[in-house]
Amino acid sequence: MVVDQETSRLITVNEAAERLSLKPDTVRKWLRTGQLEGVKLKRVWRVRDSDIEKIIQDGR
Repeated sequence: MVVDQETSRLITVNEAAERLSLKPDTVRKWLRTGQLEGVKLKRVWRVRDSDIEKIIQDGR
């Protein structure tokens, strides 16, 4: 499944954590350390839905 990152919707850290079965703090840590790509809008992180799908498919 190929998803254009420009059209992929942005989800919250809490939504990403739920999809990955992780705690939101873990997702924030991954974002800060670069293990997960995200976009920081002012003080709030957003994650591309397609990046979460990729992690799920890769089994990371």
